[in-house]
Amino acid sequence: MKDTIRFELNGKPAELQIDSNLTLLWVLRVHFGLTGTKYGCGIGYCGACMVHMDNVKVPSCQLRIGNVNGRNITTIEGLSRGGELHPVQKAFIKHDALQCGFCTPGMIMSTTGLLLKNPNPSREEINRELDHNLCRCGAHTRIIDAVLTASTEMKGGK
Repeated sequence: MKDTIRFELNGKPAELQIDSNLTLLWVLRVHFGLTGTKYGCGIGYCGACMVHMDNVKVPSCQLRIGNVNGRNITTIEGLSRGGELHPVQKAFIKHDALQCGFCTPGMIMSTTGLLLKNPNPSREEINRELDHNLCRCGAHTRIIDAVLTASTEMKGGK
């Protein structure tokens, strides 16, 4: 049975007639063509599928589209505004905090979620927050440096 699901997606209204048991990850990739959000482990552990729901990070592989009704969803594609990259995206580029790029969208979404709730995290807090974002390339040190840079820039520093 299909349900009508209405929500905001990257700042724009979205409406679907869809099986409400499908995962948000599936809907984002298949129905909206937003392929930045990745399928990794399928159990919400690896962080590749992170998106924001009402400015809080959530694993989209574990979230049913029916639970998104009336909510605000932001994907990696929705972080930039008016052609300008988000400070976290800029910091990841500046620190070359990506290699293969597979984990990068999830890392950026987790980082952005962290900085929304804690604008001045310590290295230890960053490590704890990103613990479930797996990177096989080993860019962790550069990722932490990028988070610290983004934190400063989001507070108006340079």
